[in-house]
Amino acid sequence: MKCLRCLLQLQGLRLGSAVQYCALPQSAYSLPGQLHDPRYQAFRHFHGSPVRVKGRPTPAEFINENDKKKVKSVVFRDDLFEQVTQGIKTKATFDKVVQVFVKKDVRRRGHVEFIYAALKKMPEFGLERDLAIYNKLLDVFPKEVFIPRNFIQQMFNHYPRQQECAVELLEQMEVNGVMPNVETKVLLIQIFGHKGHPIRKYQRMMYWFPKFKHLNPFPLPEQLPEDPVDLARLSLKRIANDLDAKVTVYQVPCTDVNEKGEEITLPHVVGIQSPDQTELLAKHNLSRPVIVEGPFPLWLRKTLVYYYVLRADPTPPEEKVEEPYDPERCFDYPLQLDLSLDRDLGDIETFDVDDLDEGPVFAMCMTSQGDQATLNQWISGLQQTNPILGQVPTLFRLEAGDKELRGAANTETEGPPGPLSDTLKGGESGPEVVAEEEPRRSYGMKQ
Repeated sequence: MKCLRCLLQLQGLRLGSAVQYCALPQSAYSLPGQLHDPRYQAFRHFHGSPVRVKGRPTPAEFINENDKKKVKSVVFRDDLFEQVTQGIKTKATFDKVVQVFVKKDVRRRGHVEFIYAALKKMPEFGLERDLAIYNKLLDVFPKEVFIPRNFIQQMFNHYPRQQECAVELLEQMEVNGVMPNVETKVLLIQIFGHKGHPIRKYQRMMYWFPKFKHLNPFPLPEQLPEDPVDLARLSLKRIANDLDAKVTVYQVPCTDVNEKGEEITLPHVVGIQSPDQTELLAKHNLSRPVIVEGPFPLWLRKTLVYYYVLRADPTPPEEKVEEPYDPERCFDYPLQLDLSLDRDLGDIETFDVDDLDEGPVFAMCMTSQGDQATLNQWISGLQQTNPILGQVPTLFRLEAGDKELRGAANTETEGPPGPLSDTLKGGESGPEVVAEEEPRRSYGMKQ
């Protein structure tokens, strides 16, 4: 029993604790029956390390779940773009951001949020039509992880968030007219397998894209010209749709100094007219005015331009002259059918046809500043090939374009623009012409 007591004392000294042991009474060791009685047994201590803790234990910090979501949010990925690019938005900096994210973590944690943020940033970098960038974003997905292993996983949309992200990437390609290639297919198969929703989206795109790619009879170039004169030339040819129409540049954009010494920017003026329109204008009645009307909007992909037309009011029925039919005017389809067919009593000889005569159009033009002074330069240039314009009064019907409306909304003190003042060409004196006002239109008379 003395050995047991010595062992207990040595264990207490090893722990270095100041706990006092409860000694058993002497009678407990003399009676063997009391050895197993819990009332006469000493307390057993826990085994601990002899190294004592130097500092006080710090309390545990609870991590908020919302903080984890903020770290993995799209806002954090946007900060990654701002940190890496540093305001330089080019294709090289975009590639650098993708490489930084790929090398940051082998498991590609947060790749879905990163791809959504990259799709959102692509228009700012001008890469929304770059196929190589879309393939690099698909390469961010981990490979052979989201492939379903059995038919049950295929049935229940295996890894839905990742599949929806890939489908949205393909939909953005579809909106921007980017057709995927073989590399896109290989990446989708490596990521989602042959039965995933992204590969089915790819198959639909490859079926319909070649059918609609060259379906437009009036195609536009992929990159529109940045020069306003070239853009106006392209737009006018697209509107006229006449191979014989001639485009004339009456004024190029330049900077000039006026009499007061102030610099002014002269707008560009580009017009188009076909030989048929020239012949039609030469036959116009001198007592009826010609009208300059506009602006009319025209969308070229995402670019909005405006054009103006020179036209006349519809010819009254009593002044119409029927021209003889020319059978050689059109060889594609007959312009007139003269069939002598016997009619029955129940046949109707009259037809209800809604014929709306909007009047002839003599010419069209485009300019960056649609005021009366700029359009007068266009009319003056047309007089070189159309001398009748010097004898026919010209009426201006100009509406407020998009730029004029935004400028009027920004200024609070200025009211709506009133009618343009009447002008007489060549300094000739004549009776004052009063133009009638219509809502949202301004009229001016030129003789």
